[in-house]
Amino acid sequence: MEIVYTDSFKKSYKMLSQKLKKRVALKECTFKDEPFYPSLKTHKLHGKMKDFWAFSINYDYRIIFKFMNDGSVRFDDVGTHKLYE
Repeated sequence: MEIVYTDSFKKSYKMLSQKLKKRVALKECTFKDEPFYPSLKTHKLHGKMKDFWAFSINYDYRIIFKFMNDGSVRFDDVGTHKLYE
């Protein structure tokens, strides 16, 4: 699975601690193998973000993404639940 990273994702990712970056890398590997693996808690978003999905990095942090028509996945942002606001 190809993952494309938006500038917004890259900017948010840079601000994460090294510990969180390592966790993101592990979760991304799991996501590539099986996007709906139970520990990821992958879910569709609603409201103004209805075109997006999210999966958990840990209790507080999420990656917001979109399945693209060409079969790739676009990671749009990473952060806390404030991303949904």
